[in-house]
This record gives sequence, structure tokens and C-alpha cells, in this order.
Amino acid sequence: MGESVIPLQDLRRGKPLPPMLNAAPPTGHLADALGRPLRDLRISVTDRCNFRCSYCMPKEVFDKTHAFLPHSALLSFEEITRCARLFVAHGVHKLRLTGGEPLLRKNLETLIALLAELRTPSGHALDITLTTNGSVLARKAQALKDAGLKRVTVSLDALDDGIFRRMNDVDFPVADVLRGIEEAQRVGLAPIKVNMVVKRGTNDQEIVPMARHFRHSGVVLRFIEYMDVGATNGWRMDEVLPSAQVVQQLSQAHALEPIEANELGETAARWRYADGGGEVGVISSVTQAFCRDCNRARLSTEGRLYLCLFATGGHDLRALLRGGAGDEQLSAAIAAIWGERDDRYSELRGAMSPDAGGGAKRVEMHYIGG
Repeated sequence: MGESVIPLQDLRRGKPLPPMLNAAPPTGHLADALGRPLRDLRISVTDRCNFRCSYCMPKEVFDKTHAFLPHSALLSFEEITRCARLFVAHGVHKLRLTGGEPLLRKNLETLIALLAELRTPSGHALDITLTTNGSVLARKAQALKDAGLKRVTVSLDALDDGIFRRMNDVDFPVADVLRGIEEAQRVGLAPIKVNMVVKRGTNDQEIVPMARHFRHSGVVLRFIEYMDVGATNGWRMDEVLPSAQVVQQLSQAHALEPIEANELGETAARWRYADGGGEVGVISSVTQAFCRDCNRARLSTEGRLYLCLFATGGHDLRALLRGGAGDEQLSAAIAAIWGERDDRYSELRGAMSPDAGGGAKRVEMHYIGG
């Protein structure tokens, strides 16, 4: 007889999940209540960041008095690896390390090396990636590559140094981020993706200059609609520049052709330059929701499992990890949580009042990554 699962508090509903007996072993094909498979696990390794971007960690909220998580609350590298191994058994083949700023986590290369040893049930290596603001990437890139990291995604919201410094709100120069991108390319952390959050009236004049800069570079530039993540960024719909208008601006500068998605669940609509200059993408979480294909789970810095970027609560896996639960219990808990998942916030946003953002307080971006 299999072990029973320790009841796991569902923070969204305030009720524990029922114990499960004789949990079936993972098959590598775990679907949620809407039939969406589990394929992508995003792991936040720190809630700290050295930037104070207004759309993520506004300085007036995350000031010098803000209490970040103590180190003892964070999942250890061994705990993260154990969780990742169980998620992989359920079908995950892509791991993305996020933050905060993940490169602020000391000895992150050690975690990457542990994760790089994991294999899918069919014996394949995992796609291990990392999202970073690029501030320390130049000096970390080689060690990350040597540890087993495959690719990086760099957040960069402007090429103009003045706009970039205002947006990161810590007076950090754009040249240092560009140097980090160049070094990541040099060591082979490719293909590199650069994410630009477009905020109307703030940096939308940077769309075409960004595109021109990264054409013919091998870097894939993606434009992200400004989203209502968390409760601190003062999100307003009138500051969202729809992706359709971004594509229109790009098309006026350079002829574009649509590209099919690489795989189910891909968030970006892809376009390539007709002259062979590379590709760009747009992520339209606000104006063209893609919830129906979402196959991503998010593990927070302190071990809470979130089923949506816009979630209002998570499931406490750390309590199981540190409470003596065996792998079978943990695996069954993951299966139970994902099996009940029916989240589709972006699809339902249109039924809400325009600026309400959905009512209940949602988890902050810096806490679970993008």
C-alpha cells in the first residue's frame, strides 16, 4: 500500500487537499482540469533584485525597509533539485530559473549543475534556461555555461540610456547589460532572447530602435504587453500598448512574415524579417490571452507551487519537503494540485472591470518570476 499524502493547504480556498492513498506512479503525462499538460517548471531562486523597475518592484514599495525572505526560508539547492526531479517524472522537460534576479543567489552554478544531471523518463537532457536583468551576466556567463545552463533570456526595456536608467530606477547603465548579452553569446548561451516590456508613454518609442539593434545579431527580441501582475505596480489598461500595434510599427520599418509556433504552449506569436534578419515575437497576455495552452507551473523561492502568473495563492510544498514526506507523497501531491488546476485569469480578465485587475490580491512578479 502506498503512503498517504500529507494534507496540503490550498491557500486560494483555505481548505486542505484530501489525503490520497495508493497514488499511481507518474507516467510523464499529467493533465490539469482543462486537459493542459505539465511541461514547464519555473523556479524562483530569490525574491531579491538589484533593480526597481516600476512594473515589477516599484521603489516606493520595495524600499530599504522592505523585509525580504531570510535565507532559512528559501528552498535549498537540494530541495529544489528534489522537487524538479519529481516534476520531470510528471512530464516537465523545461526548467527556467527566475527571481527576483536569480544571479544574486550565491553559488547558483551549483544548482545548475545539479539540475543538469536530471533526465526525462526517456533519457533526454532537460532544457535549462535562466531569465536575468543582465546586470552581472558579463562576469557570470562562462561559469553558468560550464555548469550546464543552455540558454538565457535577458530583460531589457530600452536602448536609450536615459530611459533605461529611469525604468530600472537605480541608475544602472544600459551598456553593462549589452555587454552581458555579448558575453553570453560568446560563451554559447544561445539562442539568446531579449524581453522588452512595453509601457505606453514610457518606452514605446524604443520599439523600432530595439528591433534595429538586434536584427542580424542572432538574438530573438520579444515585446511583452505591460501586465497586471501583483498589486504594487499601479497597472492601468491605458498604459498597455497592444501587440498588434507593436507589430504594425515593426512592419512599417521592416517587412515581416509570420512563423508557426515551435511547440504547444509557446507564449509568443513569432515573426521573421523577410530579408532574413532574424525574428521577433510578441507576448499578448492582456489583449490575446493564451491560457488554453498554458503548460507552466511556478515554484516560489520558499517552496510554494503557483499554477498561474496571476495567482492569489500557492500550495506549500516546503511543508512536505521539511516534514518528512517521501518522494511518493510529494509526487502524489504535485499530481493532485495540477489535476485540479483550472486557472485562466487572462481569458477571464475581459469580464472584470477595466482597472480592477481581478479583485483579490495577486502574487507579486518578483516572488515567482515571469
